[in-house]
Amino acid sequence: MLAIRLLTMLLGLLAGLGAGRALAVIQPEELGVVNTLSLMLAGVLTALLFAPRAERLGMQYTTRLGRWYAALSPRKVAAATFGMIIALLLSVLLGSLLQGLPFYNWIWSVAVTALLCVFFVTYSTGHAEAFGLLAFPQVRRKPGSTLLDSSVIIDGRILDLTRAGLLDGELVVPAFILRELQALSDSADPQKRTRGKRGLGILEDLRELRHLHIEDWDDPALPGADDKLIRLARDTGGRIFTNDSNLGKIARLHDVQTINIHAIAVALRAQVQAGDPLTITITKSGQQAGQGVGYLDDGTMVVVEEGLKHRGKAVRVQVVNNVQTSVGRMIFAKLDREEAVV
Repeated sequence: MLAIRLLTMLLGLLAGLGAGRALAVIQPEELGVVNTLSLMLAGVLTALLFAPRAERLGMQYTTRLGRWYAALSPRKVAAATFGMIIALLLSVLLGSLLQGLPFYNWIWSVAVTALLCVFFVTYSTGHAEAFGLLAFPQVRRKPGSTLLDSSVIIDGRILDLTRAGLLDGELVVPAFILRELQALSDSADPQKRTRGKRGLGILEDLRELRHLHIEDWDDPALPGADDKLIRLARDTGGRIFTNDSNLGKIARLHDVQTINIHAIAVALRAQVQAGDPLTITITKSGQQAGQGVGYLDDGTMVVVEEGLKHRGKAVRVQVVNNVQTSVGRMIFAKLDREEAVV
């Protein structure tokens, strides 16, 4: 970065100037000027040697500072500001009361101010949710933000939706959802551990596609992650992105908007009508004698009359009926011709 290189050179120049001024006190005036210029040039050249290293360090710390700033909770920043204001007002009041004491001076004033700031800032950030005064609009998430549930993160299809540009607004991952995924990844149960690690991996991939905001909010009074998610969505005006249909029903009772990825998948399935031709592979038998069952690419079940004799083969069928059930859509079809398609 050019700015870091120029700053490094300026520091080297100032260091050379300071050394030259110090030597000029014990040297003749003409020699002191020459030595000062020489030391300034040496300082600039030394700075050029260390500039690449300074640039790397500068970029590292800039990246860390950016991540730290992005992870800051607006509510905690507001709470810290509130605590700082109270501490400064109290320090002024105490200073006015104690200034008449013989031992009280500016050192005591600074020490009292520092102690008050540490106490009130720590206390206010630790109890930010208890301050109703801090619930003003600028510490809330922007309306239109999408809160991610653990189920939709583990599912993984959110990556494809993000790549397709179908998710607008800010993506928010609450801290309690991260803790839930971490608990799953540390579980002794192999299946839970696999789900947790998959969820954390999906978040890493998602962060490369879109900015993720980690919302450092929690309410210990609420028992579960679902309750906390609904509360956070209500407070921020956001919507919940989930795979949990029960969570969606409860959220809608609280007037919270939800997006269910299964509903999106159903809406994107190709619509078929009676008489449409299809080509499927019969994989198993149906409930009725002679029925064969196959599946479309999107997972839709196709029941074929007299299709069992073509089990393991691809056949052409003609749609007879299209039924929507509680577990999904089912298509009933008949063989278009007796021969299997090779």
